[in-house]
Amino acid sequence: MTGAQRGFLLLCSHLGDPQRRPLTTAQLRLLARRVQTWDRPGEDRELNERDLLALGYGPGAAAQILLLLSQEDVLDHYLQKNRGMTPVTRADAHYPPLLRRRLGEDAPGCLWTSGDCSLLDSPTVALVGSRDLQPANRDFARAVGLEAARQGLTLVSGNARGADRAAQDACLAAGGRVISVVADELSTKIPSKNLLFVSEEDCDAPFSAQRALSRNRIIHCLGSLVFVAQCTFGQGGTWDGTTKNLDRGWSPVAVFDDGSQSANELEAMGAFAVREADLQNLDTLGTGNSNFLSL
Repeated sequence: MTGAQRGFLLLCSHLGDPQRRPLTTAQLRLLARRVQTWDRPGEDRELNERDLLALGYGPGAAAQILLLLSQEDVLDHYLQKNRGMTPVTRADAHYPPLLRRRLGEDAPGCLWTSGDCSLLDSPTVALVGSRDLQPANRDFARAVGLEAARQGLTLVSGNARGADRAAQDACLAAGGRVISVVADELSTKIPSKNLLFVSEEDCDAPFSAQRALSRNRIIHCLGSLVFVAQCTFGQGGTWDGTTKNLDRGWSPVAVFDDGSQSANELEAMGAFAVREADLQNLDTLGTGNSNFLSL
């Protein structure tokens, strides 16, 4: 592991200690910007307090950053304890290019993974949806998973009850590949062939509603195309994540044409409506988006 990779882990992870105060994404973004503009010709050394003060940090903020970077022994212990988990930092070659490009400096400093990290380099589609599904919407979620497997695409979803698992189970049963972005303890997940679990929090971080909402942007940005199997108009994580995607233009969105108010509203915002019969050729799906896999 390189010094840059270790630096990301030290700065942005709790490392198993809920009292540890890692940098937020905004703080990490600010530090990256300041370091990029810092002229240190011929120097190759670690940051010190004088450096951070010169970059515009106050004594308290400088002390926090230096304390985080000094805890090498804590990092080594955490990595040893979680040997089955692989951290993928923004300094890593395996860091997903779609995530880096779409979120830029707001991309997570580290993704913790369990399973085959090579799936992060594969072509993808994503699926989101409600936990309580109507029968036709469940069938659509399963069809997306099945077609992803059949057409050689990795399915990205969130491992939640309902649409996520319907699609994931169908994809895996058909021999496909799945990236499952979890909002609970990664360390409890058992990867299998063609299944990669991903978390933007530490390996042992428990479930929280905030984590569930936050991970939606990861799912949307990892998918070259995002399918919405079902959502509730104006509320819930699926609605929140999808409307943010449409507003910020992360990725194309295809919503199941079930005649609901939510589907109609998402279409009005820029999503395009699809049915099961439209899934036969995913690489040419979408009006005005003839080959989303090239995005």
